[in-house]
Formats: sequence, structure tokens, C-alpha cells
Amino acid sequence: MSVEAKATEALRLISEAGFTTGPGWDRAHQIAQAHEGEAVFDAIHALLHRIEGDRFNAGYWDRKAGTNLGGDGFAAEADRLRAMLNGGNPTAT
Repeated sequence: MSVEAKATEALRLISEAGFTTGPGWDRAHQIAQAHEGEAVFDAIHALLHRIEGDRFNAGYWDRKAGTNLGGDGFAAEADRLRAMLNGGNPTAT
């Protein structure tokens, strides 16, 4: 499975889970952890920790990814990550 497909899968899992913790969050977290050091996965990791309410840890992963995509909701952040996967320039509004 390609990097893009794995990242897309993680985003699908957390989107389908309604951006809440649970089995989908856990699986997406496993995917992100397996690809630590790759910017898009570190950014997904930041989103995951924002979802669980751990802003400190989310900030750590944002710094590692070189991103700061949060601020206006989890769905908007996931959309920015999808844009990042498609070669777009994701920016927080």
C-alpha cells in the first residue's frame, strides 16, 4: 500500500468515526505511529491528539510535521491533510 493510500486510510477511519476516539481512532493512531518522521503522518498524529483533547501532544506533532492545520474543526483539518496528500498547499484559516 502506498504512503498516500495509508494516509488516506487513516483519515477515512477518523472521519468515519466522527472525529471521536475509539477503534477507528486507535487504528489511525497505529498507522501514524508506524510512519513517524513522515510529515503527513506526523500531521495526522497531531489531528489525532487534538481529537482526544491532548493539545500539548498535538503541538509536538505539529512541530515535527512543520504544520499547524488545526483551529477551525477536525473535519476542516482532515480536508487540509487530504489537500496535502494531493500536492496542495494546506493552510489553516
